[in-house]
Amino acid sequence: MPEKKIIEDHPYISYSKPILSDQEMLDRSQLFYKKMDSRRSVREFADRPIAREVIENILKTASTAPSGAHKQPWTFCVVENPEIKKQIRIAAEEEELESYESRMSSDWLDDLKPLGTDWRKPFLEIAPYLIIVFRRIYEFGPEGKKKNNYYVQESVGLASGFLLAAIHNAGLVSLTHTPSPMNFISKILNRPENEKPFLLIPVGYPAEECWVPDLGRKELDEIAVFY
Repeated sequence: MPEKKIIEDHPYISYSKPILSDQEMLDRSQLFYKKMDSRRSVREFADRPIAREVIENILKTASTAPSGAHKQPWTFCVVENPEIKKQIRIAAEEEELESYESRMSSDWLDDLKPLGTDWRKPFLEIAPYLIIVFRRIYEFGPEGKKKNNYYVQESVGLASGFLLAAIHNAGLVSLTHTPSPMNFISKILNRPENEKPFLLIPVGYPAEECWVPDLGRKELDEIAVFY
């Protein structure tokens, strides 16, 4: 058990990490990079079931993300009920159809062409799980008083990144789907007013025959500046 102490009336625990050799650090960083570089957004899912405990561990990993003042301003709603998934698909496709036909600019549509996307979203019913990430704008304190959370967008973005990495690490695939607007999800799932949908993520195994765009990633000198 870690050593504990009280600092300015708050509990603290001792924390340390083993010091790795330079080679161990290099090997670990390279191995993890290669693992994550194989991650792809997938739109062709198998309906093969996944153990609930796997999803639970993925969510617990996501919730280890840092957050403003440690408020953890997120809720992960997990949908496996076929009827609810169908409702979400119907509503999402209605919004997507309108976006593709009238909301998106010609430049946006051109940029999407290499990805092979359109308004049809059958994966929302095929994937065994849908994880909807909600951001909690505020909490309800004593007597129902509202108390704002801090850096909600940033915190939920970090948790979503942890979530995607955990999904990939578990041997599963996912897609970050953002039909806009997403208010229909709040209505279907009957979520409280302090929660707003952030991401809709189908999770599962890739279909037996699965194709993804042949995309490259930017080189290090395009994404990083060392001073």
